Amino acid sequence: MNNTLTRIATALLLVSTLPLIQACVPLVAVTGIGAGALIISDRRSSGAYIEDESIGWKVEERIVQKFGSDTHVNAVSYNRSVLLSGEVPDAATKAEIGRLAGEVVNVKSVVNEVVVGSPSSTKSRVSDTYLTSKIKARFVEANKFSANHVRVHASAGTAFLLGIVTRQEADDASQIAATTSGVEKVVRVFEYIDDSQAKQLDARPAEDTRKK
Repeated sequence: MNNTLTRIATALLLVSTLPLIQACVPLVAVTGIGAGALIISDRRSSGAYIEDESIGWKVEERIVQKFGSDTHVNAVSYNRSVLLSGEVPDAATKAEIGRLAGEVVNVKSVVNEVVVGSPSSTKSRVSDTYLTSKIKARFVEANKFSANHVRVHASAGTAFLLGIVTRQEADDASQIAATTSGVEKVVRVFEYIDDSQAKQLDARPAEDTRKK
């Protein structure tokens, strides 16, 4: 079981590092079957999925333009709600970053989990990436819900969980993340739906496929 989990985590780690490797490649080069499959299995609309990627990039760009290397902030958008994590020099900068994120077009809410402190090291960031992959691998192994329904972002031992989920899915995801080695804290950034809504959203891709 441990060997299986390690293989899954390693595969997910390789996938998660592709954006770093392909950062300078035009968007069209990294879209296609893989991206389409992710969108189909996601509970967000295709428009919201694509817009979330754009929002995250725009928020981070605005922060870098204003603060440069003085801060290290990651912006993850899910259904237009933005999670901010990372490190900033002081409370005033944290507040300003939250304001900048909220001003980006179509952002409906901001969860500011940035901490005051020195920017994390490269080693720490690599560890965060691996921890994210390890949690996702455990989601797959547990098979209690679709791993594609919960986005994971790890930062300095804190596991942030985002998604459109039922209460049971949220509890299962939180329990799995909390019992993963290296996780010190779990923060939920979920949008909750009931079981009937979940069934409707999960049936939507199949219906769309049949229409084509």
